[in-house]
Amino acid sequence: MSNPARPDVAAFGELSFLIHQVGEELSGFRKRALQAEARLKTIAAGAGGSSLAAEERVAQLEAENARLRERLAQAEAQASRMLDQVVFLRQQHVMEGGA
Repeated sequence: MSNPARPDVAAFGELSFLIHQVGEELSGFRKRALQAEARLKTIAAGAGGSSLAAEERVAQLEAENARLRERLAQAEAQASRMLDQVVFLRQQHVMEGGA
């Protein structure tokens, strides 16, 4: 009699293989996370002297943002006025018998 392979032994072998692969992936993720944390600590330590420059840059960007918002508001107002003029001219044209 031949000894057929038991399905649970095959499933166990496949599961063991998958667990090994997941363990290797987890090891790679852990290594990448540790490298990222080390880089972040280096950046944070290096930024100690340049935090003033970063604050100045943020202030510049906020001022620029305010200027752009003002320009946008002006453009919206101008577009609204132009639309009102077009509507008015269209109404006059229709009232004068135009199509």
